[in-house]
Amino acid sequence: QVQLVESGGGLVQAEGSLRLSCAASKNIFSVSVMGWYRQAPGKQRELIAAITRGGSTNYADSVKGRFTISRDNAKNTMYLQMNSLKPEDTAVYYCNAKFGLYDGWGQGTQVTVSS
Repeated sequence: QVQLVESGGGLVQAEGSLRLSCAASKNIFSVSVMGWYRQAPGKQRELIAAITRGGSTNYADSVKGRFTISRDNAKNTMYLQMNSLKPEDTAVYYCNAKFGLYDGWGQGTQVTVSS
């Protein structure tokens, strides 16, 4: 079973930056569609950034131009660089990996943006 572990969350002021990491216990990134999701209190979990096996990326409109998803296959790690953070970005952030029948999630990392 593959484990995903997020890190890098924390408290930051508006307009600040954070970089989240998602480390996998096995080398799956080159064969997976990877994504970052977030869930704010009282809201549904939403996909905000994704990267395909070929390296193509997609972003939700709410984060486009501010967040960047990337991965390092050699390190089995995916990243989410978050710039110009806003209070509405406050949420628990989760990484996700899909390949074949596998659909795995990390435990989540809290990001809090103060105004």
